[in-house]
Amino acid sequence: MDKSVLGDLDSVPEEEKKRMSTMVDQLQVRDSLRMYNSLVERCFTECVDTFHRKSLTKQEDTCVRRCAVKFLRFSMGVGMRFAELNQGAPTEDF
Repeated sequence: MDKSVLGDLDSVPEEEKKRMSTMVDQLQVRDSLRMYNSLVERCFTECVDTFHRKSLTKQEDTCVRRCAVKFLRFSMGVGMRFAELNQGAPTEDF
């Protein structure tokens, strides 16, 4: 976790800062897992049609890759937008 986030909490005891830092780290892990699960579910549902083979067909593989790239680009764009808004920086459409 970025320790500068907790740097403004000078009056808070160190033990409490560590507890808060651990909690924030856990929330970040949880959110990352949610995003990953959402990506897998969305791309699998959109791209996989049959279960006749153990591996994906070339068409399914291409679809999953494109879906994942789109999802990750969109998520990164949203994250960048939130970061800009938090910093009060001018924003551009992505």
